[in-house]
Amino acid sequence: MVEDPVDLIRLEGNGNRVLLRITGKEERRRPTEADVLVGEFVVDTPFVRGTLRTWIFPEDLRQWQRALDSLDVGRDIAWREGGRAAWLLIERDEDDDDRCQVTIRDDSMSLTTVTVTVPLADAWFDDAYRRLDSVRETWPMTEH
Repeated sequence: MVEDPVDLIRLEGNGNRVLLRITGKEERRRPTEADVLVGEFVVDTPFVRGTLRTWIFPEDLRQWQRALDSLDVGRDIAWREGGRAAWLLIERDEDDDDRCQVTIRDDSMSLTTVTVTVPLADAWFDDAYRRLDSVRETWPMTEH
């Protein structure tokens, strides 16, 4: 059964949008491998538009939950920094706490970095945790 895509990450406003859209799951090929989710980062602004394919492992979801917890208490976060795939940096605006700079950095494939400013209201966090739960429910993953 094919599931509809689910946005794990959705930051948008003021004409700018950054998403991490999960489009499916690749089952493990060997008993010693973990399942992996298939997705893409989507950046859409009046100036820049692009997508970047990525894979999400079970550990990435755990790290995203910890990153959300840190961001929710006011800290900047770097998710998947220095790893095998594109990573995400979210920094709160020093002058406006309801705004942040979102950077997607791909040091392995496209060698591209893009930074977008978007609103980050308190209400966003409830939605972000709900999205994480939705991804986990839609595509349960086995680990090894």
